[in-house]
Amino acid sequence: MPINLLYHDVTPAGSEQVSGFPGPAAARYKLTPEDFERHLDQIATAVGSLPLVSTAPDALNSTDQNAWTISFDDGGSSAVTEIAGQLERRGWRGWFFISTDFIDTPSFCSRDQVRELHRRGHVIGSHSCSHPERISNCSWEQLVDEWTRSCRILAEIIEQPITTASVPGGFYSRDVARAAGRAGIRVLFNSEPTTSSFRVDDVLNLGRYNVYRGMSASDAASLVRSPFRRLRQAAFWNLKKVAKVLAGPLYKRIRQKILSREQVKSG
Repeated sequence: MPINLLYHDVTPAGSEQVSGFPGPAAARYKLTPEDFERHLDQIATAVGSLPLVSTAPDALNSTDQNAWTISFDDGGSSAVTEIAGQLERRGWRGWFFISTDFIDTPSFCSRDQVRELHRRGHVIGSHSCSHPERISNCSWEQLVDEWTRSCRILAEIIEQPITTASVPGGFYSRDVARAAGRAGIRVLFNSEPTTSSFRVDDVLNLGRYNVYRGMSASDAASLVRSPFRRLRQAAFWNLKKVAKVLAGPLYKRIRQKILSREQVKSG
């Protein structure tokens, strides 16, 4: 299956607030422009093909060992100011998943910028409307509304149906996928680090490998070329899932404290 890389924003050091969501949790996934360029340089040496941009489920269910994608969640303004140009200089195109409630607000893409990304050949997909803190806890009615409204808004902007999406916050459930299918989504990316895929009704579900601030360019490239590196991230992900279940709400409070201390140190 394709190896799917998950990025978020690209912002200058100390100016994480200029693109995407605020706060230490979001900042953990924001790379500096210099680090992002180094990442792309290293990834370019590791891949043997251009990233996939076909939204057809069959193409994304390919058994081609060179198949890969690069995606960006949230819809921060750096999609246009920092990211798209870097991809295009390498002949690449990316997947941009947009939280539509934040379009035309400070630090997020405008409608014109979303339209521009589409015109330049990038994939535009839904990242829900409001980016719920834990979308898997939403009621069925809320899930359908989050996906349906966001797809409708994006379709109006790019004048094309929206059939792809990514799960905000990584909080996946089968109901999240079923509701996405109700909105016309046929390909749904989550945040679980895996190359396996599965279907829920008519929706193809794909995992992604997370890239975060402080990850070296060589480590990012190794997610593409090294099965061992991918297995290591998957093992850590599964440990976190167990910790979240055992610790409950305490897990979130501890994580926020750790991230806040890291932000103070880096500042």
